[in-house]
This record gives sequence, structure tokens and C-alpha cells, in this order.
Amino acid sequence: MGALNIVFGVVILIINGWMANGLSMNYYIMTCPIADIIVRNVVQTALQSDPTFAAGLIRMHFHDCFVEGCDGSVLIDSTKSNTAEKDSPVNLSLRGYEIIDAAKRALERQCPGVVSCADIVAMAARDAVFFSGGPLYEIPKGRRDGTRSQIQDTFFNLPGPSLNASGLIAAFGKRGFTAQDMVALSGAHTLGVARCSSFKPRLDAADPTIDTSFAKTLSKTCSSGDDTEQPFDLTRNTFDTNYFSALQRRAGVLFSDQTLFESPATRGLVNMYAFNRAMFNMDFQRAMIKMGLLDVKEGTNGEIRSNCHVIN
Repeated sequence: MGALNIVFGVVILIINGWMANGLSMNYYIMTCPIADIIVRNVVQTALQSDPTFAAGLIRMHFHDCFVEGCDGSVLIDSTKSNTAEKDSPVNLSLRGYEIIDAAKRALERQCPGVVSCADIVAMAARDAVFFSGGPLYEIPKGRRDGTRSQIQDTFFNLPGPSLNASGLIAAFGKRGFTAQDMVALSGAHTLGVARCSSFKPRLDAADPTIDTSFAKTLSKTCSSGDDTEQPFDLTRNTFDTNYFSALQRRAGVLFSDQTLFESPATRGLVNMYAFNRAMFNMDFQRAMIKMGLLDVKEGTNGEIRSNCHVIN
């Protein structure tokens, strides 16, 4: 169904004529042929100004897709009668809404009413990976925007930082992902930071899986408050394999990170990715494309929002 080609040293996923769940690589070829270019330029400009947004855009895509599918529902604002997903405690630290808005405005000027907010989120995450030094890959498009966004939908759908490897495998497995998919997607933590509140319980319990000197680093971070940030690895804005190398040193920030090395079910994958960046890049992009197909709305099952924050 597809073929992998190396073009100028860059791995690009090419899927000839592939359509899945109503999506297509060339979905906008007739209606908005420069949609990808517009989104890519907006993301590039934003990351040149603040490279930390890369992690935010990838995380936003994940939080969107794992709750009600990849339908842009995470962008919708709350109203007096409804508390939306974005106001859930697990989403309060999401970043990059302004980048999605900027891309949407540019697209509406060029081809109004054509490109969905859900597709913009997916494209922005893809571009964030590339501009951070990760693989260049293409994604199928044609997602429609959902018309439901409720806080309760976030309570049980997003894997938490306290899950062990078995729990993560089960949580991702419910959405059709293999253990290898899950470990590859966890590699998105090569970018970004975690807040102390997400890993402080490990310190209180004297987690034996933490390297002693790294535990001191985490304790120092938390001494400044629960909102203090700790990078997942030493190169927080660069897409590389340092996240997996950190797990090998027992310097994973979250329990759900370090458990990937501690568990025999996933340790081999951590070791493989730590030493084989090409394999990590390949498996990561495949898993991201797979994630982007979760419960997509297409046809009459959704809409094209004119404002990403408001249902039409």
C-alpha cells in the first residue's frame, strides 16, 4: 500500500493513492493546493521565535486525537452551559493555540471554508517535528471538525504520568496501538518539559528507579514550586534520541517514562531507539500517522469551523 523512499537523505513517507477513513494525501489538491505550505510557514515562523512551541503542538495533537478522535475538539472554548476539553486539568498546560489560529486565518484568506481546524492541528504537529530536527513525512488529510467538546471526555482517555508499562500498553492497545507504537510515540518527550506536579510523587515515594543524582536534580526543581519545569532530556528543543538515552541512565522525568526501561516488555525498544535514530524516526512517523487516523470525522459527520474556538 505504500513505499518508503529516501529523497536527499530525508525519509519521506509516500503512500500512493492511499485513502483511509475518508482521508487522502491529496485531499486539498483542487480546493486549497497550498494548504500545507501555509501551515508550514506559520509553524516555522512561530518556532523561529520560540522553539519551545514544538512540544506544545505535538502534545496538542495527541490530546486532541485521544479524546473523541482527531477532530479539533481540544480547541473549542467553554461556554456558560458547557465546560470544554481545553479547561480540563490535563489540558490547562497545552500551548500553541495562537499558532493554530494564525494558520487558520491565513488559510481562510486564501481558501475560505475549506481546511478544517482538525487538519491544521495534525499538520502543525507534523511540521513541529520536522523543524525540531525530526523526520519529514506526509499525512493524509480531510478530517472534519467535531461538534462535541466536554471536560468529562478527558477524564479516562488520556494516559497519565503514573501508569506503568503494562498500563500504558493496555491504554494504547485500546486505541489500536502496539507496544512498539506506544514507545515510539512516547519518544515525543524528546521535546518539552514536565511540571513538578507531574513527577513529585516519585520523590515522595523515593522511587528506586531514579538515579540518585538525578533525584536530587528533580528535588531541586520542585523546591521552586509545583509549576516549575524540568526538561525531559538535555536537548529540550531538538528532536533526537536523548530521551531514550536518559531512560537508560534512569534519568526519566515521569514514572511513565522510566517504566519503559524498567519493564522487560519495552526495554528492548528503548535500547534500540537509543542507538538507532533512523529506526526511531521511522517508527515515530508511522505511529504519528496512525494516531492521526483515530476516530476521524469525515463527510457529514463533522463541519469546517470558521473559528477554531467555536462550533459553527
